[in-house]
Amino acid sequence: MDRQDTDILISGGGVAGLTAAAAFGSAGFRVICVDPAPPVTEEGAAGADLRTTAFLQPARDLLDRAGLWDRLAPFAAPLQVMRIVDAGGEVSEPRVTRDFNAADISDAPFGWNLSNWLLRREMVARLGELDTVDFRAGVGFKSLLTREGEALVTLSDGAQVRARLVIAADGRDSPVRHAVGIDVKTTRYGQKAVTFAVTHDAPHDNVSTEVHRTGGPFTLVPLPDLDGKPCSAVVWMEHGPAAQRLAALDTAAFEAEATARSAGTYGPLTLASRRMVWPIISQRADRMSAERVALVAEAAHVVPPIGAQGLNMSLADMTCLLDLALERRADLGDRKMLDAYHARRHPEVVLRVKGVDALNRASIAGSPMLRDLRAKGIEALYSVAPLRKTLMQMGLGAKGHNT
Repeated sequence: MDRQDTDILISGGGVAGLTAAAAFGSAGFRVICVDPAPPVTEEGAAGADLRTTAFLQPARDLLDRAGLWDRLAPFAAPLQVMRIVDAGGEVSEPRVTRDFNAADISDAPFGWNLSNWLLRREMVARLGELDTVDFRAGVGFKSLLTREGEALVTLSDGAQVRARLVIAADGRDSPVRHAVGIDVKTTRYGQKAVTFAVTHDAPHDNVSTEVHRTGGPFTLVPLPDLDGKPCSAVVWMEHGPAAQRLAALDTAAFEAEATARSAGTYGPLTLASRRMVWPIISQRADRMSAERVALVAEAAHVVPPIGAQGLNMSLADMTCLLDLALERRADLGDRKMLDAYHARRHPEVVLRVKGVDALNRASIAGSPMLRDLRAKGIEALYSVAPLRKTLMQMGLGAKGHNT
C-alpha cells in the first residue's frame, strides 16, 4: 500500500487533539488527525460529552492562533470570580467564603466555560475550513515504527502514514504512549465525579464556586442561561460508592441532595442534563517525548478537576510544542526539538500534578481537625494580598512571582 506523507500525525480527536490539529494546521503544517470514535457534536445525541471545560486566559491565545476563539466566544460564559467555600462543619453550611477576583490581576476574566460537545462541533467545523488538515473520524492508530528521520504509522483501516512528528493526544490510556514504551505513575483516590448541568433561580454573576466538604469539592461553573434561567455546570466529587448512589437516585431525590451539598449557593437546583460518572485519578508520564513522538494532554498527565488545570495544562503543552515547531520548521520532530519540549514542559507538569494532588487530598479531609485546618488555610491564603495575587497568577499558568 502507498504511504501518505504528512508533517504531523495526531492520534486523538477529542478536545485536545482537535485543538492541536487546528493550531498546527493554521500554522501551515500538513496534519492528519485520527480518532476511532467519530466526534459527537449534538447535545442530545447518544454519547454526547456533557461535561464542560473552563479555558483560562493563556488558553485563549492558542485558540486565537488556531482560528477557534471567534467561533467559541459567542457560546462562552466568563469566569470573573473564583469563590472558595468551606462547608466542612457539622452541617452543610458555609463556614468560610472567600472570593478571588480576576480584576485583582487582570482586565480580563480568569477564563471562559464551554460545553464539551459544543467545543467538538465548532472545532470540527474549523478543521473543515483548513486545506492543511485531513481529519479522519472513525479511523484509529494501530502501530508505530520510528526512525531517526521519520515515523511510520499504520492506521486501523490499513492505511500507512509517514510523518515527521507524531502527537499523542489519545487519552490517559494512550495507545501511542504504550507503543513507544513510556511508563506512567498513577494515583487513585477512590473518588468519582458526578457531572451534570443545573438551572437555578439566583444568578451566578460569572462566579465559579467550589464548595469543600468531606469527599471532595462540589463545583458550580457558570454557563450561558438556559431557557431564560441561570445555568451552571456541576462537578461533584465523592467517594466512589457515594457517587454511584447519587447517580442512581431519582431526579427529585438527586436535586434535593445536590441543593443541600451546594450549601444553598444559588437556592434550589434543577437538573438540566443527564448525569455522568467519571473516575478521579492523578497520572503523569515518565517522559513527554520519544523518538519522533510528543505526548500532550491526558496522554502525558491527568489531574482531578480542581482549579480548571487539566485542559489548560494540555493547551500549555500544545503552545510549547507549536512554538518549538515554528522555531525549527525545517527540523520538525527531530531529537533536539523533542528534548527541548520535554525539558520545558515536564518539570512544570510534575509540579502541577503534585499541587492538584495536594489540593484534592485536602478537599477529601473528613476528620474535624483536618476540616478545621482546611478552613483556616483558605482564610490564611486569602488574607495576604501578595500571596493571594501570586496564587491567582500561578493558577493561570504564570511562573513568575510578581504581584
